[in-house]
Amino acid sequence: MIYEAAFVVRPDASEEAVASIKSSLAEVFKNFGAEALVNDSWGVKTFAQQTESGLKKGAYHYVMYKSSQGAVNSEIDRRFGINEFVVRHLIVKLGDDKDQAEIVKNYKNPNHSQASAEVDDDGGFEGGEDKDKKMHSKRKSCWFSAKKTSPDWKDPKTYSWLVNEFGKISPARVTGLTPKFQRRANDAIKRGRNMLLISYQSNEVAR
Repeated sequence: MIYEAAFVVRPDASEEAVASIKSSLAEVFKNFGAEALVNDSWGVKTFAQQTESGLKKGAYHYVMYKSSQGAVNSEIDRRFGINEFVVRHLIVKLGDDKDQAEIVKNYKNPNHSQASAEVDDDGGFEGGEDKDKKMHSKRKSCWFSAKKTSPDWKDPKTYSWLVNEFGKISPARVTGLTPKFQRRANDAIKRGRNMLLISYQSNEVAR
């Protein structure tokens, strides 16, 4: 199976601490026969909502990997959970080994995919694409189906338009999304909130 794992490190963590986390992850991969397919860093972001302890920023790291042993995820989760420098982490199953080439090809660094969008004062995105999404909503047609794309928790741009200023997720009768894509959007928003990429209380996104 193909999986992805992302983790957020405290902004005051030293280079040695970050290297230790990555070394621990590599050790888990070796022990379970897993193979890293993508390693990426998204840099330091200002959280959409500060943590319970008051942290406002964190460094985001990402890895996509292949493993035939599901237990690898439990061990990664355990190690992230006990590391004092890891603020948030998430593990998601992406698909089967046979789809590896397509899954890797479709990976996009969220910083790059948002580069052409201008963020307005309310945390939303301005421009032609946002207007297109709203037009689809008015016509009660599914924007994701029409564009042959899908909401991605890694990129708030793909789902922040589905959240209102109070943090409420718009229902399908308003968005025009099909049940399948409404479920995917709900999952993406929940994962994005867990990773502090979008606020629980508004549509404010990490920057």
